[in-house]
Amino acid sequence: MKLLKLILSISFCFLFVAANAQYDFKKIDTWLKDNTPEMGGRSFLIIYKDGHVIYSNGVNEMSFKQKAMGKMIARKQGKTVDFSDYTANTKQQIASCSKWLSAALIMTFVDEGKLKVTDTVGKWLPVLSAHGKGKITISQCLSHLTGIKAPPLKENLQEMKNASTMDEAIANLAGLPMEGEPGKVFHYSNVGLQIAGAVIEKISGKSFETLFAERIATPLNMKNTDFGKGKVALPAGGASSTPQDYMNFLVMILNEGTFNGKRILTKSSITQMQINRLTPDVNNAYTPAEAGHPGYGYGEWVGTASVSSPGLFGSYPVVDTKHKYAAFLMTFYFKSDGRQERYAALKKLIDEAVK
Repeated sequence: MKLLKLILSISFCFLFVAANAQYDFKKIDTWLKDNTPEMGGRSFLIIYKDGHVIYSNGVNEMSFKQKAMGKMIARKQGKTVDFSDYTANTKQQIASCSKWLSAALIMTFVDEGKLKVTDTVGKWLPVLSAHGKGKITISQCLSHLTGIKAPPLKENLQEMKNASTMDEAIANLAGLPMEGEPGKVFHYSNVGLQIAGAVIEKISGKSFETLFAERIATPLNMKNTDFGKGKVALPAGGASSTPQDYMNFLVMILNEGTFNGKRILTKSSITQMQINRLTPDVNNAYTPAEAGHPGYGYGEWVGTASVSSPGLFGSYPVVDTKHKYAAFLMTFYFKSDGRQERYAALKKLIDEAVK
């Protein structure tokens, strides 16, 4: 048995080296080293193409100040501080990278015919109808087009954390003001996905966390990805994951809904998720600066030939449909200045390396 494991390990290393040999990643190595000090001091980048992980590398150059900040955050969260190197299996909060996962989960219900993106939410959540919001559609929930004027992301996320039940969380959202007609105002927030998450709980009779585990995490072998054990799941920003786990999800997106030969989402759902809903007739009330002002589909930003869903803490997942690769950058920092420029520079280097 030990000999077999050794042979398999050597074989994996050989395949990785062989797959890696045709690419020149020197510029990407340099980019990671130069930019990591501004990205919380630690980073890990993994790139997948042609059935293989072709790049997997991390940098740890945390300063004294960054470690002090890390200790303070850990104390607030009641966690043990850990400044070890990031690896493919490092698990941490991924903030808005969660939105992509949640949108995919919602679409599994569409694939099964249990839900339509044109369905209105009042059918399952009458409290929204009572506040004049019952005609918002699932499509609008997944694309931040509910028309609901949401509080700032951090404030809204804290309000959701303070709720005791999903029904209470939705009741809180029901009381928020409107800033325009549903479908006509784009406001990037936590609101729409929270509503959509509540809908699938009503349809299934199961918790959002259980549904995610059954329909996304387990079939994609995402053993270290979950939405926590809070009283209320936070579909828009509550997931924790690892670079390898999230890469499995990105591979499924890249492969138009399949993973290891098993279909997770229909090709139609993948296509629907990648349609830009930010049409010229939509008023853009709020888009985070790091988004770079591209289009938006279901749970993901839509570019000319790529889709992504960056998180508040700097992690950056991307699937490039032109060059046929997926990449995930894990970081943890709050300062968003220059973040979009970093994403663009990194993506350009990856494009150049893999073509």
